[in-house]
Amino acid sequence: MAPRRPPLLSFVVERRNVRRAVLSDLYHVLIDRDWTRLLGLLAAFYTVANLTFACLYMLGGDCISGAVSFRDHFFFSVHTLSTIGYGTMAPRTTYANVLVAIQAFLGTLFLAVTTGLVFAKFSRPTARVMWSSKAIIVERDGKKLLMFRMANERANQIVEATLRAAVARTEVTSDGERMRRFQDLTLERDRNIVFVLSWTAMHVIDEKSPLYGLTVEAMKAQSLQLICSLVGTDETFSQQVHSRNSYNPEDFVWDQRFADIIGTNPDGTRYVDYALFHDLVPMGTKTETV
Repeated sequence: MAPRRPPLLSFVVERRNVRRAVLSDLYHVLIDRDWTRLLGLLAAFYTVANLTFACLYMLGGDCISGAVSFRDHFFFSVHTLSTIGYGTMAPRTTYANVLVAIQAFLGTLFLAVTTGLVFAKFSRPTARVMWSSKAIIVERDGKKLLMFRMANERANQIVEATLRAAVARTEVTSDGERMRRFQDLTLERDRNIVFVLSWTAMHVIDEKSPLYGLTVEAMKAQSLQLICSLVGTDETFSQQVHSRNSYNPEDFVWDQRFADIIGTNPDGTRYVDYALFHDLVPMGTKTETV
């Protein structure tokens, strides 16, 4: 199993004096949550809403026929909010009927919003791209290369895939001002017509490279981070998907190469062994596959 990746931007930023727009951003906040948190929030709201209406029904006294305890009022609220209505309990006063009308209306809205959220989240296309846990720096054909690789974990294809890589680091200007700068890296191949199995990205570290002459200590001093982004079109959904990753100074490895993951079966068919995807081997062992 691959180690847990660091956040895309590892430095912590505190946002101050930002205009809050809770209602307008609520959909974005909810759709951006993972499934566990989203379902947990919906379940919490559902429970709190029913507890609140159960208390309101209790305040009305004997306004619900067949309900004698808080538990009865709670489950009557569940029946009303979900528009189930088993018939064993029913409102008997104007107060209770008004509350039922309000709750039924809110229940309809809750069902519509929840259905939209779940459908939007379930139907949103995502890319399952595996990124190597390390970025390597090696000498090959007289050139010093930075390399990292990706693999498509799905059996489909990502067409017209485009890869970008940039270095983010902190620099001090001549007048002493500290700035966070981003510098793009030139890749030997930044486009892939069809991304099916694996893709090894290579950047030549020469005098024009932002990584030229840097050591691990220098990278740490500059809070350097290599940020990578892959964008393409999922052939199944015909929609754009993306994946991102980042590498910190401790993720760089010198004079090793990635283990081979593509091989051939005895019957001539090819295979990809993802168990070896993050493995590194010393230079000069076996034939390298790029």
